[in-house]
Amino acid sequence: MGKAIEELARFAAGTPWDAIPRAIQEHAKLVLLDTLGVILAGSLQPEVADLRARLTATGGQGATVYGPGFPTTDPRTAALLNGLAGRSIELCEGHRYVSCQGAVQVLPTALASAEWLERSGRETLAALIFGYEVAARLGAGLTARPLAHQNGQAPLLGAVAAGARLRGLTGEQMSLALRIGAILVLTPSYTNAVAGATALNVAGGISGFAGALAPELALAGVAAQPNAIEEAFGQLVGDGFRPEAVTEELGQRWEIARNYFRLRACCNPTYAALDALEEILAELRPDPASIERIDVATYRFAANMREPDPPNYFAAKYSLPHAAAALTLRGHAGYHAFTDEVVRDPAIAALRRRVTVREDPELSAQVPRLKPARVTVTLTDGRQMTRLRESARGDYQDPYTDDEIRSKFRGLAGMVLSPAGVARVEGLVDRLDTLPRLGDLVVAARAGRGA
Repeated sequence: MGKAIEELARFAAGTPWDAIPRAIQEHAKLVLLDTLGVILAGSLQPEVADLRARLTATGGQGATVYGPGFPTTDPRTAALLNGLAGRSIELCEGHRYVSCQGAVQVLPTALASAEWLERSGRETLAALIFGYEVAARLGAGLTARPLAHQNGQAPLLGAVAAGARLRGLTGEQMSLALRIGAILVLTPSYTNAVAGATALNVAGGISGFAGALAPELALAGVAAQPNAIEEAFGQLVGDGFRPEAVTEELGQRWEIARNYFRLRACCNPTYAALDALEEILAELRPDPASIERIDVATYRFAANMREPDPPNYFAAKYSLPHAAAALTLRGHAGYHAFTDEVVRDPAIAALRRRVTVREDPELSAQVPRLKPARVTVTLTDGRQMTRLRESARGDYQDPYTDDEIRSKFRGLAGMVLSPAGVARVEGLVDRLDTLPRLGDLVVAARAGRGA
C-alpha cells in the first residue's frame, strides 16, 4: 500500500486535539455552524422531506435527522439524509484550491457517529477537521475527469476518515477503512446540474452513509487491496493520482482553513460575474425594463453555465442567466431567488433571455490563480457600463466576515428553528469543544423547533 496513504491515515487517526492550532479549532466551529444552517434549510426541500419520511418510517435509532420533527434513525441513514439536505440548496462551503465540498460531506458522518457513540463536542470537531484533511488532500492528489463532480469521490473518503476517527480506529484500521471506502466511490457528472437532476445531491448524501459504514466494515474484518485508493483515483474514477500531494505540509497546513464560504445559493463559479453585475446595478440603478442586454465574459468552466431556460430550481443554480436575472429583479441571489416559483416568473424568464454568457480565453488563462468575469450592461438609451472582477467576493482576496457567515446561519436555521432555538444552537456551537456530549447540541436543536 502507498506510503502517502499510510501516513495520512496515521495522521488522521492519531493526532491529538491539542496538536491542532487554536485558530484552526475556532475556524472549524464556524465551518460547522455554516454547514449546519445549510443542512437545516436544505431539509425543507420537497424531495428531501419525502425521502426523510420514507427512510425513517421503518424506525431505527441512534442518530438525529436535522430538520422538521428531528426524527431519529440509524446513523448511516441519518448521515445520508443530512448530507442530501446540505447538498440540495447549493450554499455549502468549499475548498479554494481543490474541487472539494468537504464539510457538507464530512459533517453528516461526524454528527451521526458522534451522537450514536456518545462522543464529546471536541471529538466531533476533531473528526470534522481530520475528515476535511483527508478529503482535500486526496482531492489534491486526484486528477479528476472533466465531467466528474466531486460529490461522493474524495470527500466520501473524508467522511470515512471522520467516522473512523470517532469509532476510535488505529492508523492501520483507518487505512483499511479508507481503502474499503475506495470501493464505494461514486461517478456523478456535472451534466446532472445543468439538467436539474437532483440525483447529484444523493451522491453527497451517500458520502455520509459510507462514512458511517466503512469503519464498521473494517472492524468486521472486510479486506481491501493495498493500492485500492491509487487504483480507484488513478484509473477508475480519475485520470491519475499524485501521492506526493497527499502529504505536502501535513500537520503544518490545515485544509479546513483554506476554504471559502458562500452567501449566494448558486454555483460558486458564477460568483465573480454576479459581483460585477451587482457593482454595475448599484451605480446605474437602472429600471430593469431599460436593460437591453447583459453580456458576461468569463472563464471556461463558468461559461458552461449559460442555460437561459432552466427546467427547475436546481438547474437554475447552475444558470448564470437565471442568477443574473434574479439579482437584477429580486435584488439578491440568495436562497429565495432559486425556487421553482422564481424560475417560472415571466419577468425573470424574459430577462434571462437578454443575458449572454461566453468564454474569454484570456480570462480562462488566469485560472486557477484567479476566477475572473467581465460583465457589460447595455441600456435601451445606449448607455453602457462594464466591470471586471478578478475573483469572487468570499475568496481569499476578499473573504466574507464572520458576522456575514453568522447572519447566513441565522437566516437559514430560522427556517426550521425558533429565534430562541437559533441563538441557543449558535451558542452551543461556539463552545462545542467544551460540551461533554454532542447530544447536548441535538437536545438544543429539538427544543428550538417552531416559531
